[in-house]
Amino acid sequence: MKKALYSIGIIVFLGTIGLVIFNKVNGNGKDGFYTFDKITRGDLVNTVSSTGTINAVSTVEVGTQVSGIIDKLNVDFNDQVHRGQLLAVLDTVLLKTMLMDARANMEKAKAQLEQANADYERNLPLFDKNLISDAEFMPIKISLKTQKANLMSAQASLERAQRNLKYAFIHSPIKGTVIQRNVEEGQTVAASLQAPVLFVIAEDLSKMEIHAQVDESDIGMIKNGQKVTFSVQAYPDKIFNGAVRQIRLQPTTVQNVVNYTVVIDAANNENLLLPGMTATVDFIIDERRDVLLVPNTALRFQPSADVMKAYFSNVKNRSESQPDSVKSKMHSAGDATGQRPKDSGRVWYLDKEHHLTMARIKTGPSDGKLTAIENNGGLKEGMQVIIGMKQNGAEKKSSSSQRNFGPPRPF
Repeated sequence: MKKALYSIGIIVFLGTIGLVIFNKVNGNGKDGFYTFDKITRGDLVNTVSSTGTINAVSTVEVGTQVSGIIDKLNVDFNDQVHRGQLLAVLDTVLLKTMLMDARANMEKAKAQLEQANADYERNLPLFDKNLISDAEFMPIKISLKTQKANLMSAQASLERAQRNLKYAFIHSPIKGTVIQRNVEEGQTVAASLQAPVLFVIAEDLSKMEIHAQVDESDIGMIKNGQKVTFSVQAYPDKIFNGAVRQIRLQPTTVQNVVNYTVVIDAANNENLLLPGMTATVDFIIDERRDVLLVPNTALRFQPSADVMKAYFSNVKNRSESQPDSVKSKMHSAGDATGQRPKDSGRVWYLDKEHHLTMARIKTGPSDGKLTAIENNGGLKEGMQVIIGMKQNGAEKKSSSSQRNFGPPRPF
């Protein structure tokens, strides 16, 4: 019995030594075991992210052209108003007195014109008969023209006083919602070089727009009509949709970074979006539905020099006994060097016999973690692809989901 156990122990020991030798030949004893991740199927969306501010599509600032004290306020924040509705009234006492003064000046100008006209009509026949000199008639003629001008000036002053009195009654220019009120009753407003803003009215809050700042390195991927998704902090679990309406050409520089303003249209049928909210925006550059997805770590994996040497040797040996057409394909698969197109990728995996195998694929868009596969290159959903190797118990490359098949079998 002891001899039998001793013999079994020797056999196991020799088998272990042989396995180590095989691993060294194939480059695995030095570089460790492979780590794997799966080929999956799903949707992939490539986006450019940005932030922006939500604004009403159309807003109107309502001000006043005359100075005075706010006598009445008829609206408050969030009130719905219609076009022509009376919003506020300024104190009209001084404006009415100015109107009365303008009317009195006009009546005075009319009387003076009437007197000047009578003097002119009385002296004109005398001038025609040379009974008065030209020097005597000239002041009468000039007085008539002056009084006509004074009457026109009085009429203009009267019209200005009437208009100023109308300006004391502030009406809404549009139908909308009062989103800002800057005055209180009894407050004095002074209209000098710039009209003070009393109210801000948003025309239609069911339609909003976002002004997003896009970096100059990404602006080339933004197009008019492009789909956009965004979220706001008030509703972090809800995704809103929009579309690019305009890319403004005027750049802005923030901390030495050039940005461009992109205007995005967004529906607000549920009235959840409010002016001034900060939106986190994702511009959808490209999207694929129900496609095979390969981890980017698998595309970056490169076997060690020893493993590649053994791989080429194995491909050559296996192709010797194959027909010419198969030899050509195997030679193409074995050629892992040279220039490749930008949309070309390589994925390494173990076949059914645990032989190291490479698949060439055409890659599509990527979201930074996964890449869409345009032609599968023999890959299928659920296949395990190599993303790295372990060296001395430490993982060289990692992924979120792995499975260790142990050392590969010899070629």
